[in-house]
Amino acid sequence: MNRIEQQLRRLALNDEKLVGSVLAVGPELSPPSSLDRKSEALVRVGALLAVGASTASLRWTVELAQSTGATDEEILGVLVAIGPAVGLACVVAGAPRLALAMGYEIEDDG
Repeated sequence: MNRIEQQLRRLALNDEKLVGSVLAVGPELSPPSSLDRKSEALVRVGALLAVGASTASLRWTVELAQSTGATDEEILGVLVAIGPAVGLACVVAGAPRLALAMGYEIEDDG
């Protein structure tokens, strides 16, 4: 069994040690990732948008993504990219929270 298959199996079996390391917050606590820092930060933005996270959580993750060199265009691209997977309602609900997290104030014209 290769390393990837072993890790997936351990996660599926709720291996406490591995799950704990996956859920740890911060680069010094998290297990090494195959993604570069910017990609990992953008994935986190997408995940938070997909689960309907609060603006405060999004703001922290957006700031992390920006500190790795992610542009506003790339961060918006995350919302657009997850659209087909999460659906219109999630995209529409996430857009204002993401805008606020990025420092934009958008108004409802309707």
